[in-house]
Amino acid sequence: MFGKRAQDPRPATHFRAERFSTVNGFYFFSTRENTLEGPFATREEAERESQAYVSRVTKRQRMDH
Repeated sequence: MFGKRAQDPRPATHFRAERFSTVNGFYFFSTRENTLEGPFATREEAERESQAYVSRVTKRQRMDH
């Protein structure tokens, strides 16, 4: 994917990676900010919470600008 995020100084190629992982039977998702969020009991819960995370970050970014 070729594009420019707001915080990037210039356009660059960004590759999508698997954002979900399991550790000891619990699910986690990783963020662009390089954090690991979780634990969640199911992958569905981790997916739902990752969408909520993106919504919160996007809302915060809009409020800052």
